[in-house]
Amino acid sequence: MRILVIEDEAEMAALITARLSGAGFIADRVGSGAEALEAVALAPYALLLLDRRLPDGDGARLIPALRSAQPGVPVILVSALDAVADRVTGLDAGADDYLTKPFDGQELLARIRAARRRPGGEIPPPIRCGALSFDMAQRAASVRERPLLLRRRELAILEALIARMGRVVPRERLADAAFGFDDDIQSNTLDAHVSRLRSRLAAAGAGVAIHPVRGVGYLLDAA
Repeated sequence: MRILVIEDEAEMAALITARLSGAGFIADRVGSGAEALEAVALAPYALLLLDRRLPDGDGARLIPALRSAQPGVPVILVSALDAVADRVTGLDAGADDYLTKPFDGQELLARIRAARRRPGGEIPPPIRCGALSFDMAQRAASVRERPLLLRRRELAILEALIARMGRVVPRERLADAAFGFDDDIQSNTLDAHVSRLRSRLAAAGAGVAIHPVRGVGYLLDAA
């Protein structure tokens, strides 16, 4: 899952992106509204963390333009402005949630999970393939009810593959899911991560296969 952090304070941005990376998310960071609009035009995001006080204006005013670029994307406003009027203004601007600084890292992750469960409010059931089960809400994989420990990028690749189980996932989509703007990606980097994921699944007896589709991407189905 890829998240865009729109935060101009370098120290705060580093703390947020470190927390997200530690939880298995791919986090891109930009420092202004203009950069945010460029980012959402280039890559798909599962969620936006948007600061209100940006160098080029109130982040809340960006929400319509961000949603125009990526309809339906959840937006959590993050701000030191904690008055009731500020929270009301932010939510009325279209934010899904409003988190005031300072905040606990665990609360941030819980808010992200809650925002991703909307709309509809129902938690989707785990996706099963072979002996593998993937909980999309918790972003956790298991084999025969035993947790499967994966590295961050392996988890992101598996999430993208199992969400389109039985269909080819283009290389570009997998790369968008697994790598951030600042990652140094070589021509074979994605293939190396897929190879390691395939080995971990086989070692765990997951009963799935990841098939390469030459020049297009990869496909996951039951072995």
